[in-house]
Amino acid sequence: MVAQLLTQTPIQKALDQLCQTLRPGQQRLAQWQGGQLAVAAVPGAGKSHSLAVAAAVAIARHQLHPRKQLVVVTFTRSAAANIKQKIKANLKKLELPAGGFMVQTLHGLALHIASRHPGASGIDLEKLTLVTPNRSHRLLRKAVEQWIEAHPQDYAQILEGRGFDGEESERLRRHSVLRTEILPNLAQTVIHEAKSSGLTPAAVRELSEQVQDPYQTLAVAAGMYAGYEDLMRSHQFIDYDDMIVAALKVLEQPMVRQLWQGQIFAVFEDEAQDSSPLQTQLLELLATTPDGAQVNLVRVGDPNQAINSTFTPADPIYFNRFCDRCQAQDRLTTMDQSGRSSREILQAANDLIVWVNQQWPAATAPPFRAQAIQPVSPDDPQPGANPPPVGQGVELAHPDDVFATAEQLRQRLISLLTTHPDYSAAVLVRENRQARFVAEQLKTLKKEYGIEVYEVGEAERQSYIPTEMLHLLQFLDRPHSPQNLKGALKVLIKRGKIPTQDVDAIAANPEQFLYPTPLDPPAKETIRQARRVCTQLLSAKIELPHYNLISFLGMSLNYSGSELATVQKLATRIFQATARDRSLGTMITNLQELISGEQFTGVEEDSEARYTRPKQVTIITMHKAKGLDWDLVFLPFLHADVIPGEPWVPGYSQFLGKLTLDEVARAHIRTAVHRRYLGSEAAAAAKFLLPLEAWQTAMQLKQAEEYRLLYVAMTRAKRLLWLSAALQGPFRWGIFQGEQTNLQRKQPCPALAVLEQSKTLP
Repeated sequence: MVAQLLTQTPIQKALDQLCQTLRPGQQRLAQWQGGQLAVAAVPGAGKSHSLAVAAAVAIARHQLHPRKQLVVVTFTRSAAANIKQKIKANLKKLELPAGGFMVQTLHGLALHIASRHPGASGIDLEKLTLVTPNRSHRLLRKAVEQWIEAHPQDYAQILEGRGFDGEESERLRRHSVLRTEILPNLAQTVIHEAKSSGLTPAAVRELSEQVQDPYQTLAVAAGMYAGYEDLMRSHQFIDYDDMIVAALKVLEQPMVRQLWQGQIFAVFEDEAQDSSPLQTQLLELLATTPDGAQVNLVRVGDPNQAINSTFTPADPIYFNRFCDRCQAQDRLTTMDQSGRSSREILQAANDLIVWVNQQWPAATAPPFRAQAIQPVSPDDPQPGANPPPVGQGVELAHPDDVFATAEQLRQRLISLLTTHPDYSAAVLVRENRQARFVAEQLKTLKKEYGIEVYEVGEAERQSYIPTEMLHLLQFLDRPHSPQNLKGALKVLIKRGKIPTQDVDAIAANPEQFLYPTPLDPPAKETIRQARRVCTQLLSAKIELPHYNLISFLGMSLNYSGSELATVQKLATRIFQATARDRSLGTMITNLQELISGEQFTGVEEDSEARYTRPKQVTIITMHKAKGLDWDLVFLPFLHADVIPGEPWVPGYSQFLGKLTLDEVARAHIRTAVHRRYLGSEAAAAAKFLLPLEAWQTAMQLKQAEEYRLLYVAMTRAKRLLWLSAALQGPFRWGIFQGEQTNLQRKQPCPALAVLEQSKTLP
């Protein structure tokens, strides 16, 4: 009787109405009442909508409040803000206060915990500065230099490589490459992979004893890792990985852990395929009841959209294993219905999954979870679900070259966006250089047809302006430094001011490059062009006041209007910060601190809505496109050397062999982490390989991720998916200068042949 009365209450009716907006695969999420639950969702399945509904239902059902909250975790601030607004809207429909829940990014949650207990965590926000270390970060480079100085014999062994004939120019080149490329790459990779997996420098050093490696790669990396950590502490810096480690350190204390567990009813995690084991460990601890009897954790993700594992510690294998464990306990639900795309596009995506898994080596895990996307039912509540296709729905083209590709793309855009001005369109590319090429070819669409062309990378490149200015100012301050000269040359090449060339060979002897004598051999024309630009910059240092140099450099690099506005903002910021001392050295120091502290943003900032406006073609990388969708999606330049990619070792590091040290180290660390977190059976299968085998395994994982990236790109399309692979293209886009004569024969991505044979295509 009481149950019948409860079902008639207004809030219960409102809950029923809210749950009616969910599809069958989404409803189990809203029905969750405790324990662990895995949700494997396909692209366009409505993850954020169903997660927001399930959160509101849980808050209402369990009468949650600020002292007993539901914690929702995702990976980006924009996604967190989006889910938060949806939960609030659902609570409003239920006539409940907007409380009882907290939405955080994973790192934001970790910092929240760590900063509440500075004594236990060592995180005091009033004293520490957050940085995002990269290969160019001054502390990382200093750690590299300190290791070289402290380990001359180990460094000499790496310098020797597979053999060395003693030629002085080659020795200088190897010195330059090791100090500016190979060792910084190794240090950055190992520090990020190891720290985010809970491995200390000492643990990495112990791993090195289990691996046969003539270069002792892990031991070298452990030394640089230890030096980097010492430098971070001495400068009172922390990075994002420190946040997770510090939060776990806090929760090691039983009293504190039970305090947090008592305040948290459950944890809902979005984009779970992108979590590392240490991050998952943090969420599991918080989701455990104080008595340890139950883990109230719901993890929602799509392992087939795991596209970050080659440059972050994320690995889809962990979420897949979580799904498998939950499936064995009947705690796995699948959101396999998608209303985003036409049926033709869904079929093409499914065909890709089946073909890739079938042709993958049987000895390794396939790139995709066997999970087909299904269209929604005819009575689905989503308006306009599975829209009718434009044209054939999926179209493939093989233009003569990349210029013909751009022209075909241009004509298709003109035809479609003038006929359907309410449609949105996007060109998804693999590399930023491809985006700039397409933007240049389409630049007249606005003037001629009123079609807006928005290159996302142009706005984002503004975030690199402070770093580019720093490299050029460091060169002006100490032009005879090989590192400073190399940094400046790379900026000038990137901005198209000088031809692409071997900067390591030039930087090995700066004086000969800048001021050759009559006895020096004649230089190539490309080197002479680079010399002219560099000496012009050095002349400006003498002729202009130092505080005018940033503005001058921005003009010299041919920055666009919005970029110049950012340069002016930066110049003003540095001018104000150096009021007492406007020397070049002081400017450089302030610029370094600004970059390290991440305290500077460009003039133009865009929301996600900026990417999907009607009658606009958005040019964006495939990685950046995840989470977005458009009516029309164009995927040009789908060549085999890009997707899935071919094993390739940069020419500058081939003296070490057919491998790269950073990828070898990454493979070894991931083996160690698999042994720790995947259970006894998986641990037995995870074996340390010889360096060349480890590198080959790493390359195979890269190719798997490239196919997942293609899958993500394909599933951004609603009405039309246009794919192309030109018969001719540049050898590498990174050195392409836009010359039509400098092209070569290209092989298409092998998946295109499968899509062409698909029954969905005529």
